[in-house]
Amino acid sequence: MRRNNQPYLIKRVLNGLNRAYIERFVRPQFDGLGKAPHIFSPQHLVIFGSNISIGDNAHIISASDNKIRLTTWPARGKQARIKIGDYCLISPGARLSAEQDICIGNNVMLAANCYISDSDWHGIYNRTRPFRCTQPVVLEDNVWLGERVIVCKGVTIGENSVVGAGAVVTRSLPPNCVAAGNPAKVIKTIDPQRRMLKRDSLFRDTEHYHQNLDQLDKYTLGQNGWLNWIRSLLSPSQSD
Repeated sequence: MRRNNQPYLIKRVLNGLNRAYIERFVRPQFDGLGKAPHIFSPQHLVIFGSNISIGDNAHIISASDNKIRLTTWPARGKQARIKIGDYCLISPGARLSAEQDICIGNNVMLAANCYISDSDWHGIYNRTRPFRCTQPVVLEDNVWLGERVIVCKGVTIGENSVVGAGAVVTRSLPPNCVAAGNPAKVIKTIDPQRRMLKRDSLFRDTEHYHQNLDQLDKYTLGQNGWLNWIRSLLSPSQSD
């Protein structure tokens, strides 16, 4: 479709059903899920294991053909953990797999198809026993991972740093840098003294933020008619 013919009332009802689905089916799967989670297609958010938590105002965009997967694997008598802070963005296809600990700070952005793992899962010389090579992963506040970034075990990415699309991060990166490549290397520095808008600026007034989203829907969809919407579903044309 070239445009959304959906009437505003339908969008508002669907948004309400989406929030109800999150509270009824998604929240119980987390050990902690903060206030006002905004999850697109929550039925395609796959959570396996315990000790998984996300902070306030999470923005999670899953899709039927590109699910988000958060997985903890308890091993050797220990409980793995995934902890994600406030105001984080997780895009379609992101996968986090923890055997020990993945800790993500506030305002972190994960672009589509990122993969973060704290384990090699099998040893080089003993490939019959899993969970042999594990070290925690830390993404500090305001880190941004580009599309298809891979973060390997034992890595810490410092505050404000950006990792370019397709990079493979095998070693820790300092704060306030831009890194890219395979293996990822620092290619640029970021001035920490310059004013930087972070995702928490969107949510200083959470109620106002959601009101703005609703008003935007009303503006863009308010003129859509019911009959034209039904026609576009049954017999779409080039104008749709």
